[in-house]
Amino acid sequence: MKTKLVALFTILTTLGVYAQQGYEKQIADIENKIIEWRRYFHEHPELSNREFNTAKKIEQHLKKLGLEVQTGVAKTGVVGLLKGKRPGKTLALRADIDALPVTERTDVPFKSEVTTEFRGVKTGVMHACGHDTHIAILMAVAELFAKNNDFAGTIKFIFQPAEEGAPPGEEGGAELMVKEGVLENPKVDAIFGLHIGAGQNVGSISYKPGGTMAASQSFEIHVKGKQSHGSRPWASVDPIMASVKIIDGLQTLVSREMELTKEAVVLSIGKISSGVRSNIIPEEAHIVGTLRTLDYGMQAQINQRMKEMVPAIAKAYRAEATIDIAKGYPITYNDPILTAQMLPSLRKVAGTENVHLIKAITGAEDFSFFQKEVPGFYFFLGGKPIDVPADEAAPHHTPDFYIDESGMLLGVKAFVQMTLDYLGE
Repeated sequence: MKTKLVALFTILTTLGVYAQQGYEKQIADIENKIIEWRRYFHEHPELSNREFNTAKKIEQHLKKLGLEVQTGVAKTGVVGLLKGKRPGKTLALRADIDALPVTERTDVPFKSEVTTEFRGVKTGVMHACGHDTHIAILMAVAELFAKNNDFAGTIKFIFQPAEEGAPPGEEGGAELMVKEGVLENPKVDAIFGLHIGAGQNVGSISYKPGGTMAASQSFEIHVKGKQSHGSRPWASVDPIMASVKIIDGLQTLVSREMELTKEAVVLSIGKISSGVRSNIIPEEAHIVGTLRTLDYGMQAQINQRMKEMVPAIAKAYRAEATIDIAKGYPITYNDPILTAQMLPSLRKVAGTENVHLIKAITGAEDFSFFQKEVPGFYFFLGGKPIDVPADEAAPHHTPDFYIDESGMLLGVKAFVQMTLDYLGE
């Protein structure tokens, strides 16, 4: 029996390689289109829930390919449905489409010059996380399968808005897509997603089964004191001093109360605002931060302690404070069985030596909302030039973020091979 199973696995693996080889020339021929599409989206970025032009461009492409197209999903999302020639499972492939409020500094001919106002601040708009490459990769995969639909089952192409988070007071992203039924009609059996990495070598793929990216929560703290002249601090209740002590205290929750040998926990303050001039001790202060956890028990524990600590510290300095912690994104969880099933597919296209098992990442992804409903697999695609040291590559969400476009083709190959192997198993 063991011999027969090994022989069957060899035959199926070989068939998968042959299937990929049938696409090789078409994949190579589409590279120029991928680069052209990516550069268009990079030059014309749009913020979360405002991806109107981006969605229109995607819609036109999918309709031209003859796909069934649904628009306005989760406000600006686009979904394309492609049925194979034989019945089978339904597989979803996802790309996120929104940009960030970042002013670009890179010296490229397709540099973004778009500006907008974000939360009252004038800023540039930039694809500073690589979502432009994700769109181009999935558009290419849709075109390839539209020309070669001799497969069993159905492919659902999900172009998702607002991965970076909906504007205040709005719903959006993967959570809203799920709520609106994107994983139904037909019911999705599994979903794949990828993210290009500015610090990962071109030609490489990395992955992790189980908890892959952290749950993410934002929090806001409002501190209220008593205003006074800066020359008479004894007449004030200083909200800035209370805020400093609150921030200091919150870090001790990580360093002294979290079992960090179990899983990582990260708490960072991104903004603190208070006052108007040097000689006025203000009445209020506002603190904004983010919490990243890879274990739901630890998340619940630190949430509870934050709610206890913040008002207690403020009270010690005669101030008052409240804290609001958002629900945020769940843990990005790669189904272990699906991950093991797809690993040979990634090795076929990238080479075993270029597919790397990694540790969990404290970044977050709302792809996790899809994974809460159906088995999902999310992997990372290299986008850093080989000759650039990893510590010199500009991080994501920064003005100097840069992607080597030669890495996108491997993303197309990976999606194609994984789709063929999953639907054809």
